[in-house]
Amino acid sequence: MVSSPHEAMHRIFQEYPDLFSRLSEVLGVSFAPPTSVAILPTDVTETRPLERRLDTLLRLETEDDEPLLLAVEAQGKKDPDKPASWAYYASYLLTKYRLQPMLLVVCQDRATAEWAAREVRFGPRQWPLLTLRPLVAGPHNMPVITDPAEVRKDLAVATLSAITHATHPKVEAILKAMTHVLRDTPTALVNPIVELIAQGMGQHPAAEQWRKLVAVDLSFYKSYISEEIRDEGRAEGRAEGRAEGRAQGRAEDILDVFEVRGIDVPEAVRERITGCHDPETLRRWHRRAVIAPSAEEIFTDE
Repeated sequence: MVSSPHEAMHRIFQEYPDLFSRLSEVLGVSFAPPTSVAILPTDVTETRPLERRLDTLLRLETEDDEPLLLAVEAQGKKDPDKPASWAYYASYLLTKYRLQPMLLVVCQDRATAEWAAREVRFGPRQWPLLTLRPLVAGPHNMPVITDPAEVRKDLAVATLSAITHATHPKVEAILKAMTHVLRDTPTALVNPIVELIAQGMGQHPAAEQWRKLVAVDLSFYKSYISEEIRDEGRAEGRAEGRAEGRAQGRAEDILDVFEVRGIDVPEAVRERITGCHDPETLRRWHRRAVIAPSAEEIFTDE
């Protein structure tokens, strides 16, 4: 499973090509809903020695305005070289397609989002030649959606919002609202959302929260990721069961040693031995049980 938040932050626009017009309202900019959308090649390489690729590139058609090229870039950290690359992308796209380009940068942390949103000027101080102004979606301006009713209004926007808030203190409530709505959502719509959010959580602690919510709240849901989640849960359960079984066996070995040696084991000592689940501690007690003059002596220096 691809678990990179980078993939989720731009691939969602491939799954929901008309998302941009609704997202633009959230970001305070007006773009008309597209009447048609085409996913274009992302290769913007001009010469063989230097290969450049966008994350996602869409051609958006609208009823009133001319077609728009939307380049979506997922940005995980500050990169001083990026603004120049983004300016190159815009110039290249305008030259190749003869359509006006728009750049949307999606981020998961506030510092990177605010950095990406800065206006960057290229050229001499006395006369800037170019000005780069990306539109940025991130935790600084995306809504925190914890109300299922709000999720239901626009699943795609809610999904992107959940991804951008992967480290938000309320992320569990955000994810819970998602699964609440997905329970009565057609399976065809559930599939990409579950997988996009799984990717978007990446290695953040929220990834485990999402996996558990999918396993419990969406127990009906069938896909490779849900099955993987449940398989992992079953494997973890089996592993825990085996560990508990080994600990119980070691505890019984200690008690057997005392029984063979004819040493009385007080109830408090028995409970402490059987209640221990640390393999190293039980191993240490077992060695002491062979020579200890009394059952209590195995706890010496503990």
